[in-house]
Amino acid sequence: MNVDTGITPEVFTIKSEIKLIDIFNEIIDKKSQSVFDYIESLDLNPDTRIVVIGTYFTGVGIVKKLSEKYTNILLIDLYPHLKEMLDISIGGKVINPVEFSSELDLIYSGEVVIDTTGFGGINVEQSSRFDVNTFIIEDPVAEDNDPLLEKKNNIHAKLNAVNAKNKAIIKTQGIDTKTSGTMTLTIGVLTNVLNKCLEMEGVLYSACEMGFFEEVIFKEQDIDKFISLVKKPALKVSTIDPFSCDELIQEETDKIYCDTYET
Repeated sequence: MNVDTGITPEVFTIKSEIKLIDIFNEIIDKKSQSVFDYIESLDLNPDTRIVVIGTYFTGVGIVKKLSEKYTNILLIDLYPHLKEMLDISIGGKVINPVEFSSELDLIYSGEVVIDTTGFGGINVEQSSRFDVNTFIIEDPVAEDNDPLLEKKNNIHAKLNAVNAKNKAIIKTQGIDTKTSGTMTLTIGVLTNVLNKCLEMEGVLYSACEMGFFEEVIFKEQDIDKFISLVKKPALKVSTIDPFSCDELIQEETDKIYCDTYET
């Protein structure tokens, strides 16, 4: 347990051993393993051409997991600087080489296509041009608890437009978040933990190190800065009675689950 004294010797500051990057990676691993298991069930050749559309963060995690077996993977993203995500410690590591491109026309070059672009990504018209063996799409909605987001969600229209032998949806949920993004789920984990901490006797207050990292990644385009920020302890708590906040974080993270299922 990481414990320091606070403003006075009567008050302690406890810090989680779990870092933000650890939460990201655990969520990404749940998604990636689910997709990997589904693709394995299709009994494809290891050199099957797999195209993953969208890097942040599901996409990069999926290609890193798939690279453990499959050798012909292309990751496509409109942001060229996101190629750096293949070389950092988000979502594991690349085993077999993975190609990267920002040429959108290449989305039609795969036998297996995985669309992780979510809201505002690949549209229905673009989806109608797919003629592939397998098309997998990530559902950007988690718990179906926001009517406006549910109305905005067009994954079923996209799936209906695709010509594919196999069609599947990646669905991640478990902690009552509105969307299934890794950032959203991480914030959901930490928000729930903050609320639990406040209910505990002896706790003065608690805070998490979560920032609005999309600005760092997409506006500043500084991946190194992003990695340095997420390697900090995820949670700090001021209390007169020290306890393990890592257990609280893990309890919430364990509630998250992902299924990749055929439609």
